[in-house]
Formats: sequence, C-alpha cells, structure tokens
Amino acid sequence: MTSVDKTTDHTADPEPGGYAAARLRLLQEESRSGPARRSALSGLTDDWLRALFKTAVRETGTRGAVLVAVGGYGRGELSPRSDLDLLLLHDGKAEPRALSALADRIWYPVWDLGLALDHSVRTPAEARRTAAEDLKAHLGLLDARPVAGDAGMLAGLRTSVLADWRNQAAKRLPQLHSLCRERAERAGELRFLLEPDLKETRGGLRDVTALRAVAASWLADAPREGLADARRRLLDVRDALHLVTGRATDRLSLQEQAQVAARLGLLDADALLREVYEAARVVSYAGDVTWREVGRVLRARAARPRLRGLLGGRGPAATERAPLADGVVESDGEAVLALAARPDRDPVLALRLGAAAAQAGLPVSLHALRRLAAQAKPLPVPWPAEAREELLTLLGAGEPMVGVWEAMEAEGLITRLLPDWERVRCRPQRNPVHTWTVDRHLIETAVRAADLTRRVGRPDLLLTAALLHDIGKGWPGDHSVAGETIARDVAARIGFGAEDVAALGTLVRHHLLLVETATRRDLDDPATVRAVADAVGSLSTLEILHALTEADALATGPAAWSTWRGSLVADLVARVAAVLRGTTPAVREPHIPSTEQERLAVEALRTGEPVLALHARHEEDAVGVELVVAVPDQPGVLPAVAGVLALHRLTVRAADLRSVELPDRLGEVLVLRWRVAAQYGSLPQVARLRTDVIRALEGSLDVPAKLADREAAYPRRRGVVPPPPRVTAVPDVSSVATVLEVRAPDAVGLLHRIGRALDEAGARVRSAHVSTLGANAVDTVYVVDGEGNPLSAPDAADLARRVQAALS
Repeated sequence: MTSVDKTTDHTADPEPGGYAAARLRLLQEESRSGPARRSALSGLTDDWLRALFKTAVRETGTRGAVLVAVGGYGRGELSPRSDLDLLLLHDGKAEPRALSALADRIWYPVWDLGLALDHSVRTPAEARRTAAEDLKAHLGLLDARPVAGDAGMLAGLRTSVLADWRNQAAKRLPQLHSLCRERAERAGELRFLLEPDLKETRGGLRDVTALRAVAASWLADAPREGLADARRRLLDVRDALHLVTGRATDRLSLQEQAQVAARLGLLDADALLREVYEAARVVSYAGDVTWREVGRVLRARAARPRLRGLLGGRGPAATERAPLADGVVESDGEAVLALAARPDRDPVLALRLGAAAAQAGLPVSLHALRRLAAQAKPLPVPWPAEAREELLTLLGAGEPMVGVWEAMEAEGLITRLLPDWERVRCRPQRNPVHTWTVDRHLIETAVRAADLTRRVGRPDLLLTAALLHDIGKGWPGDHSVAGETIARDVAARIGFGAEDVAALGTLVRHHLLLVETATRRDLDDPATVRAVADAVGSLSTLEILHALTEADALATGPAAWSTWRGSLVADLVARVAAVLRGTTPAVREPHIPSTEQERLAVEALRTGEPVLALHARHEEDAVGVELVVAVPDQPGVLPAVAGVLALHRLTVRAADLRSVELPDRLGEVLVLRWRVAAQYGSLPQVARLRTDVIRALEGSLDVPAKLADREAAYPRRRGVVPPPPRVTAVPDVSSVATVLEVRAPDAVGLLHRIGRALDEAGARVRSAHVSTLGANAVDTVYVVDGEGNPLSAPDAADLARRVQAALS
C-alpha cells in the first residue's frame, strides 16, 4: 500500500482545539500572506486531517481507504474561510458500518469547528461514474490530491478521470463553455460591477478553474502571460475579504472595500477595484481566446473525416486566406497578418488590422497581435493621415469594434498608440447610474456615436470626441476641464488641424452642457440659451455636441436617457441654433400657455381650486404617466402637491413648475407638470389626488405629519449611507431669478421638504425642474423675493443654507 501518512508535526493535533489555535496563529501572522499563507493553511489542514484519519482508521479497523482533497483544497489554495472539499475513497471491501464510522470520525470534528464541508464517500468506480454524469464533479476530480491513506488508489482514479476528460473533450468542453456563459449571464462581468462576486462572475475564479480544465484536455491552452498573476490577485483579495468579514463570502461589498484595500496595502477602495478589474480583464481575455481556439479545433476535427472523403485520403487542403486590407487577411475565422506583412516597416499596420477586423466583424488573431506588440514600428507624431483614417474606421465599426479594441488593449497596443488611455483603463465609476468602467464607457459611447454619424457633417470629430469625452477622469479635478487639455493634445498628436483641435477641445469641455442645461435650467430665460450659445460657438459644433450628448447618455445606462430627456435637449438645441444663426428663437414666451394649460388654468381660476389631468405616455422608454396640475397662484403650492404625491406613493421621475399669466384675466396660475410612476400597484384616481391637494392647501391635511408617520412605520433600509445633500446658489445663470441647485439622495417627500423650506424662508418659486438619475435627484429651482426680483448674493447663499439644513 502506498501511503501519504509519512509526515506529521506538532500542529497535527487530532483534537479540534489544537488545530483551531494553530490556524488562528497562522491567519494572524502579518508576515505571511498570499500564496504562502494559502499553502501553509492547506498544509496545516492536511496535517490535522491526516491525524484524524489515522486515529479513525485505528479505532474502526478500516483498511483500503484514502482521504482526498478536491477542488480548491486539492490545489492547495485554502483561503481563510474556504470550504473543505473532501472525498473518502475506499476499495469497497469494508463493512458499511465501519466505513460510516470512519467517515463520522473525520467529518464531525470539521463541523465542530464551524468549517464548511463538502464531502462524499465513494469507490473509484462510483467516483468515475459520478464524474461521467456530473460535469462539476468531474472538474473537482481533475484537482484531486491525496491527504491520507492509500495514495495508490487515487492515482489509478486520477489516471482514469484524466483519460476520460481528454477522450470526451469534444462533448465536455462545449458543456463547460455553456456553463460559463450561463454563469456570466446570471452573475455579470467582474470588471464592471461595483460589488462584484470574485468567484461566480465572468472573469472570476471559476473562469480560471475552467481554463485549467481546458488545458488539462490537451485540446487548447489559455494565453499564460499575466494569467497566473491575475489569479493570484483575485485570491489575495478573497483572502483579505474573508479576514475582514470573518465570513466565507466572495462578494466584495461596498462597505468592506476600504478595509480590504487597507489590508492589502492599497491606497483606497478605488485602487482595490482597479486591481480586481485589471485581473478580471486578463482572465476574460484569456477565456475569449481559449474558447475561440476550442471552437476552431472542434470544427476542424468534425470537418476532417469529410475532407478525407472528398480528397480521396490525400489529406486536408491548406486554409484559405481571403484579403481584408493591405497586409491583413482572413484565415479560419480570424483577422491575421498576411504572409508578406512587415510590422517593422509599416507603422499603420496595427490600426489597419484592427479596422479591417472590426469592419468584417471578425476577432483578431492572438498571434498577430503579439507579433505587432513585439515588432511594430511606432507611429510618427503627428500621425499620418492614413493612421487617423484607420482609427476612425475602427471607431465607426459599431458593436464589432468592442472586442477588437479590447484584444488590442490586452496586448498593450492601445496604450502604445494613445498613452493617455492608461489613466482611464479599468478605472471604476462609483456613480450607480454608470454601467461601465471609464474605459469601457468611452468605447460604448463610440459604438453609440457610430449609429449617429449620419446626423452630423463631421463624423470624424463625433467619433473622436466620443472616444475622448471622459478622458479627464484619470486626473484630479473637474474631468471636463482636465479632459479638454488632454483631448487637444491627443487630437494634435493624431494629426487633426488647429481648427479641429479647438473644436474637439470644446466638445470635451462641454460634453455635459446640453443635458445639464436642458434638465436643470429654465429654457425660457434668454440668459440660459445665450450662455450655451457662447460656450458652443458654432452651429457645426452644436450639431456634433447634440449627437455626442445622446451617445454619451445611451452609453451611460438606462437611467441616463429617455424620450423626455431627448425632447428637452432637442428643444434647447433648436433655441441655441437660432441664437447662433442670429435669428429670434422660435420659443413660446412663459406667459403664453399651451392650449391644454390654458384650459386647465381657466378652470382653476373659475373654480378657485386645483385642476388635475393625467396623460399616458406611449414612448417605449418612458416610465409612468404625466400629471398636470393647475392651481391659482398662492403660497405653498409646490410642497402641497409634492407632499400629496408622496403620500399616494407616486415616484416623481421629472417635474416642471411654471407661473402662467392668462391674457385679459386677473391673477396668475401655477402649472405643474409631473412625470410620475406608482411605487406599488396602480395609479390613484385623479379625484382622490385633487381632494387631497385641496385639503393640503387649506391646511386640513397635515402632510408633514402623515409623511413622518409613514416613515416611522416603514423605515427605508440602506446598505450604504449616501453622501449628504448639497444645496448651492448658482450665480450668473438667470437674469430674472435666483437659481438654487439641490443634489440629494432620491427619497420620499424630497420635493415636499424643499418646497416647505422655500416657503418658510419667504421665497417664491418662479419655476422648478426636477431630474432623477437612479438613486440620486438633481432639482433646480428658480426663486424670487416677494417683489418678484432675484435675491442678492448673500440672501441667495443664506437661502441655500436653510434649504440644505431642512434636507439634512
């Protein structure tokens, strides 16, 4: 009998207390971390289990068994809170009762320590049969390692299991790939999540295990450069997460990230996420290349018998190579370098390869990229026109560009072409509205911009601005300001002329101008439109900026763009275009209401009471319905209506309040347009809303008390404490009112509290514009004093402080 019971040290105490104390000492050692600690913990656990096994064998008299570590424990990679995956393998000769007693004497001490245990008891034949039926069990046995007992028995099983894996690769690997894809769809991509699961997500530890299994099949192998280091980094982060939380968790929650970063010696939580994203990018790219190679090999194997028949046994024909561009051909479903290509003499070849591949919808050959990375001649500065055109062709390819760009980036070609890309690569964005990291967001914006190139006269400037608009996020300060300087430098480097360099600088500097102005400012104020026109400068730049605004928002996430936002931006663009042409903007004066507003306002003046109307919104991306409320001008309208909506559990997605003067009539009417959605169930009836608005204005409905009661009965649960509200008085925006901007977490009754604070301060609301992005609200209120004039700077600052205090 071959045995692994040879070595035991003082830590091999079969009593749980001895192992627990030794384990605790090991985990508290500051000098030992990473692979060394995981290996030491595995060795310590081996010693303990070996001692337990020997004692159990002696007490039960059982022979012909081996204790086997599988999975991560089999690889000798125990994290502080890892499960113990154990298989008790036996020859089938022992009595069932004795075998059960042997297992109990091993499993129960593990459970007594509170360690998670995945265990099974099988003969080699049973284990092989289970592996044939269960893919996950087969994967675990690929890493099987003897801990104690008859190692020869396991050696035979391992030989059989590996042989089965290689013989069944054509069936097993597609199954494994399908499992990986299903897991990715369920868990998401590690490199884009703010609270990622280090194990289950695409690019996580399970994907690394899958790549090891592919290599074991001898069918294909993953690109090894950087993969081992990426795996080590992910395991190190998981170790730190286990130690910080004291739990067996793989989810890197927001509240733990700072502590995990500190334990790993990183600057902050952002540095931690960037490390994780970098590792995940390496794993994801290795997976893409590996699975593509698996598919190629399997297709070739399937085609080989048919080819032999067609060729009469003379062997396969040479792979056909179809030309794509100068020095670039298609071969076996990939874009590769032509045989005559000379990277050392053709500095544009890398961009030409990427552009040709993206335009053809093909992946780029790993071998071609590595040859370019090793041999490519650097581009002169400024770039020649051909290089700039190839970059624009790549960017204009749309969705197929993403995979090509990421493959070029993985091999270091992008940062060689655009050194400023390094600062945004894998950089996290903690705004929940954003779906992507900074670099991927820039790529997604270019993809969206490619669909809009027919709307602009200079698609080259649109695509370049899309690629560079957030490039300043890698630097401190306002990313738009920093980005303008970087964009000008990059534009000059890649060969744009002086006028185009200036235009790109303007586009990057003001890429948020249109959407922020349209959703937060009063477009009926001439100062608002004039300020945008002065910033943009020309109709050509305005046209591009309009398309860039839409592409940027669409690439941000579902909360950043809608038909409603698009209509507001389009309205602003039309007004600014009129100013730039030197004509009078075709806009409605604020005192002239629409037909519906006039009807509702007349009814409100006639009855002296609020009038409400609900309108369904039919746009695909609109959330909720539009509610229009007309009320005779009086104090307290905004907090009253907002409070009633909150009491009826209506979520305000957007709002607009205006004062309307009716011709030939005395008095003013406030018209409030709300876009609302029901939090639960269906929308309330208009009659009920109207009744409650009347009661709130009369004072018979105590809205603050009702809201407080509901908040006390159903407190909101928050996993992460949001930053406090901030209220600022924005100078030089309007010539007719003082502008207050409120940024706060979106919460029930937020607009009601803002309105109450303004009323209590004696400020009159001229107009209000509400915008909700995910969990955050940005509300802009135009206020005047009792005489209808803008507030002085000191009074405006004091009002901002009072509103902020009310919200805090």
